[in-house]
Amino acid sequence: MDFTFTEEQQAAVEAARAVFADVAPDGVPSPALTPGAVADDFDRPLWAKLAASDLLSLVLAEEHGGAGLDTVALCLVLREAARVLARVPLLEHCATAMAVQAHGSPELAAALLPGAGRGTLVLTAAAHGRSGHDPAELAVIARREGEAWILEGTQTAVPWAHSADWIAVPAHTGEGEAVLAFVPRAAEGLALAEQVSTNGERLAELALDGVRVDGAHLIDTPGAWERLRQVLATGTCALALGLGENVLAMTGRYTGKREQFGFPVATFQAVAVQAADRYIDLRAMEVTLWQAAWRLDAATGGAGGPLPSSGDVAVAKIWASEGVRRVVQTAQHLHGGFGADTDYPLHRYHAWAKQLELQLGPAAAHEEALGDLLAAHPLA
Repeated sequence: MDFTFTEEQQAAVEAARAVFADVAPDGVPSPALTPGAVADDFDRPLWAKLAASDLLSLVLAEEHGGAGLDTVALCLVLREAARVLARVPLLEHCATAMAVQAHGSPELAAALLPGAGRGTLVLTAAAHGRSGHDPAELAVIARREGEAWILEGTQTAVPWAHSADWIAVPAHTGEGEAVLAFVPRAAEGLALAEQVSTNGERLAELALDGVRVDGAHLIDTPGAWERLRQVLATGTCALALGLGENVLAMTGRYTGKREQFGFPVATFQAVAVQAADRYIDLRAMEVTLWQAAWRLDAATGGAGGPLPSSGDVAVAKIWASEGVRRVVQTAQHLHGGFGADTDYPLHRYHAWAKQLELQLGPAAAHEEALGDLLAAHPLA
């Protein structure tokens, strides 16, 4: 097997590193010192740079002005974004654009994709349902009314909703079907309530009261919402990996300089063992991430496997949710009191790691889902 990335994927990484090179994690007030959101909007100048570097159109086909790359390429760029805590809706925007490209009507694709690729139009997705624990598609009811659909329900913790132009809202029809409706932020009947994430970013609770959606702006293709949900989850794992790798690098630099009894603390066996354990966590997070991303792309191409791609995504989520927590906890421990200093960036990474862990959900839930898949799809 060849595990190397393609030239196009490596080029995307190089472009991302160039764009993120000047991004400072402390570009906004500290979430530890801010009672509300750290900022009202995402980093628009950085967004413009991503658009100028063609990274927002990375996963779009050439007919829509994109490079035609895949989920692996997107995760590579997200990994770089997380290293610097980039405050942009890159994951939600690109994943939603992928759903429109794969399953949307020609009218929907024409309305959203050109602007999405240029960055003049921002997309996001509501993926957390009413509470963050229930399936998101059950939080909203969609009923047909002539050529249109009417949406009723609530979605919580929608990222970047206050800044997005269009929001992808999963819903159910009452007949066991999950559909994906695309709602403009200014739609009549849509109300946004202020919420704040653990890392101090603006979220929104969406209340949909008779929101009318044109039939061309709704995707009812079987599996479309599940595919988008899996891309969002896998992308979140990529963010956790990039964040964790940078935190471990910060810890290595600090313990290499910090001395006790005349020696760098990095030379102490207890410190070295803890750092080595976290390195193992990161390598496990990495291999399960690329397996999940590859399976998502392979499934799109018609390639199958002993388990559905949701099994690979579940494994990646298990390692990412547990691994990112262990990495930042060990980093805080090895930094001592310095890790809590709000003039030092580690506390920001800790807050972001906790937010990603909450987004991914508990490992036990993913282990249970994986067990159900194994029971339904015997490997022998």
